[in-house]
Amino acid sequence: MSYDDVEIEDMEWNEELKSYTYPCPCGDLFQITKEDLRLGEEIARCPSCSLYITVIYNIEDFIGSDDKSKNKKNLEPAKQQPVVVA
Repeated sequence: MSYDDVEIEDMEWNEELKSYTYPCPCGDLFQITKEDLRLGEEIARCPSCSLYITVIYNIEDFIGSDDKSKNKKNLEPAKQQPVVVA
């Protein structure tokens, strides 16, 4: 059973950990990455104890944002590398 249900808006983005975090009663932080959220994961775990929380979020907020930028990159022509001929 989940320790708590937490809205994604109540979590904090941690640039160093590259994940959303929320304080755990043990003193560490529950953590979940953007990639986990994109994959539909809703469980944020604490690395120091057995507790976990259920993250409440809209998956569409995470699927659309980075996919658009990836698609733009895919549309750019590939840069050719110089070839050295001996």
